[in-house]
Amino acid sequence: MQEQEKLDELFMRKALEQAQMACDKGEVPVGAVVVCRERIIARAHNLTELLRDVTAHAEMQAVTAAADSLGGKYLDSCTLYVTLEPCTMCAGALGWAQLGRLVYGASDEKRGFRKYVPDALHPKTEVVAGVLEDECAVLIKDFFKKKR
Repeated sequence: MQEQEKLDELFMRKALEQAQMACDKGEVPVGAVVVCRERIIARAHNLTELLRDVTAHAEMQAVTAAADSLGGKYLDSCTLYVTLEPCTMCAGALGWAQLGRLVYGASDEKRGFRKYVPDALHPKTEVVAGVLEDECAVLIKDFFKKKR
């Protein structure tokens, strides 16, 4: 396994920890971390229920925290690790933030950005899909099984 793949798995595990925190709070279990120069600068998970805010997705929370940490709005030197493929709203925000790299776990067949707006991200954003995909997908599927 190459060094970047190892790092991707390491940081996706940190995003999975955030997703589990969301699950424990009754939130849809999506977690995210933003990494800059191999250091986590932001951690977040879904807070839509707690905040009663449909925009409080893990990615949105992470982008806001990362921009605050860096003191600027552009994340071109950062990687966002998120357990589920971003929706169109989040992908749009990532595009405006000029995210350097997006790494996600499970694909979202129903609401993922690639289905609706595949070019939402900044043209220079590198995308890596399927990192720890099975673990990410199981967490989401189990959550919704329990809800039904």
